[in-house]
Amino acid sequence: MGFYRKNIGGLHQALRIALGVAVTISALVYLAGIAAWLVALGGAGFALTGLVGYCPMCAMAGIGRGGVS
Repeated sequence: MGFYRKNIGGLHQALRIALGVAVTISALVYLAGIAAWLVALGGAGFALTGLVGYCPMCAMAGIGRGGVS
């Protein structure tokens, strides 16, 4: 079952999840106000692309797991 084809590999997924969580936590700890929530939302979105294994921007750029650009 898949509505999308995964286009990022395992290491790329792990890095996206780790960086997304780090950015989200850092934003909520070190920033204040609406800026904190906007940066945290961006970090959460980055982590979410790692969790599902699909990045829309990579798909538009032609970057995929098969090495075909």
